[in-house]
Amino acid sequence: MILDAFWDAFLDTAKTVPFLLIAFLILETLEHYSNNFMNRALGHMGKAGPLVGAVFGCIPQCGFSVAAANLYSGGVITLGTLMAVFLSTSDEAILILFSHPGSGSVILKLLAGKLLIGIAAGYLLDFLLRGKKEHKHIEDMCRGCGCSDDSGIVKPAVRHTIQLTIYVFVFTAALNLVLGLVGMDALTTFLGKDTWFQPFLTALLGLIPNCASSILITELYLAGGLSLASAMGGLCAGAGVGLAVLFRENHPAKENVGIVALLYLISAGAGLLLEVIL
Repeated sequence: MILDAFWDAFLDTAKTVPFLLIAFLILETLEHYSNNFMNRALGHMGKAGPLVGAVFGCIPQCGFSVAAANLYSGGVITLGTLMAVFLSTSDEAILILFSHPGSGSVILKLLAGKLLIGIAAGYLLDFLLRGKKEHKHIEDMCRGCGCSDDSGIVKPAVRHTIQLTIYVFVFTAALNLVLGLVGMDALTTFLGKDTWFQPFLTALLGLIPNCASSILITELYLAGGLSLASAMGGLCAGAGVGLAVLFRENHPAKENVGIVALLYLISAGAGLLLEVIL
């Protein structure tokens, strides 16, 4: 069973590599030529910040959530804009779905849902909590977010592909072992599928400040262990390493705790609402 689990994981992962490499080459090209533009645009959009932030956040990888955390720490963007970016950040989920043929409709639903949730929450927060933190120069805030990465396009794309391939293999193999040991029915029962509390569990998973959380949630969804609504709730909470950067750069710490709690409640609440609707 163990050998079968690893062999199946290897075959499934190998099929995704060409798709991941192509996707990362495209993303690295966009990031290489437009990162400064995106940061400057977000910093100067004013009332359009949540809309622009949610759109930029939909770009796979969590690099833009890192930039947004830096920009918020310096008072360049509002809390609403930061939350819109965090909620719409897709991290690696879109890339994994992209590598599975037939997932086009799911990707569109996921992006549209996260985009609408990010925009709505962002504007509501800006309406309720008006004002900015002390303003700083955007150039200072972008430091460390990858804006000035001079390593080219191919090398980072290959590196990201290898990293994500390893992640996918590990989680797929682990999931295969779990399914082989306990079965799909037991797994879905444990995760609370089709129950009201599953979005609260997945949103908690999403708060892990690493792309591993989005990979785990996506793989569980693909395996049938999570509903689309619960997966979306978990992925809304998954701001990647943006949360880690927020705690490092933004002070006081209690403000960051409040932001995380708010992100969790919005994500879990959105997942619960979608569970009822869908």
